[in-house]
Amino acid sequence: MNRSELIVALADRAEVTRKDADAVLAALAETVGEVVAKGDEKVTIPGFLTFERTHRAARTARNPQTGDPIDIPAGYSVKVSAGSKLKEAAKGE
Repeated sequence: MNRSELIVALADRAEVTRKDADAVLAALAETVGEVVAKGDEKVTIPGFLTFERTHRAARTARNPQTGDPIDIPAGYSVKVSAGSKLKEAAKGE
């Protein structure tokens, strides 16, 4: 399912216009991005998803073509965890 298909499905389920569903989806993405960028708290949608900023330590990797070592600096990443309802849905039960 791509973004436009998701918007159509949301609009049908919530009985709102596609424009309103698109605005809500965009606002959700923007809000989650802002909270994760700050890094001091995580966003939890109970039973569905949790978004959290994590710190990734500096490390040494290898270039797969040449085998030369590459230093990768420390940085941040995003951890997304599935909630219990989403896990149950994935089982297909």
